[in-house]
Amino acid sequence: MKEDLVYKRILLKISGEALSGSQGFGIDPLRAEDLAEHIRGVYELGVEIAIVIGAGNLWRGRQGLARGMDRSTADYMGMLATVMNALALMDALEQQGVVTRVLSAIEMRAVAEPHIRRRAIRHLEKRRVVIFGAGTGNPYFSTDTAAALRAMEVSADVLIKATKVDGVYDADPVKDSNAIFFDHLTYMDVLNQRLQVMDSTALSLCMDNELPILVLNMWDPNALKDCLVGKKVGTLVSSATPD
Repeated sequence: MKEDLVYKRILLKISGEALSGSQGFGIDPLRAEDLAEHIRGVYELGVEIAIVIGAGNLWRGRQGLARGMDRSTADYMGMLATVMNALALMDALEQQGVVTRVLSAIEMRAVAEPHIRRRAIRHLEKRRVVIFGAGTGNPYFSTDTAAALRAMEVSADVLIKATKVDGVYDADPVKDSNAIFFDHLTYMDVLNQRLQVMDSTALSLCMDNELPILVLNMWDPNALKDCLVGKKVGTLVSSATPD
């Protein structure tokens, strides 16, 4: 079925909160299992999957900064937290029979492979899910930017941002029932309207390299599969409005 896929290699950006339970904090093994099940369903279609996961369920640097913490220290703590999430997701995927590798931008060879671009690509070619941990390895960059960077490094066809809502709105649809949904936006639309898709550094990186971004609901049982076979799902952010 691989030849029927619209996107054959994807970078999936997942928030750390996707692993947290009802408390909104920590790692819930049941949530990890649910997330792994969603990913396995896509993996079985034949798509090559790379993942970048955030750390908001374990550490929010803003809280440290508010108490006077050094920005670099706060960011490094966040990078380490993403590796913890990556290992939890790796374990959940492998329990479901999906061979997975964690590559870390900060070397910690006892628990993860060092990030080497060609190695990551080789893992993808060998049908292994690759989870990139520790962001870019540098402070002052978000996991959104890490996702954009890694997507381009492995020549992904699309960067899929998995959220809790079904796409991009002009306001929070949970709080505003009149929020307007966008099925397509250009990069400049997002920047000019200050829509909360990705941070401006990540968005500019995607725009400069014409990497499309697709925002969808990770917890919709069909959304991820549907977008890969060409069905209209979520919000597509690209260089030009389609005809």
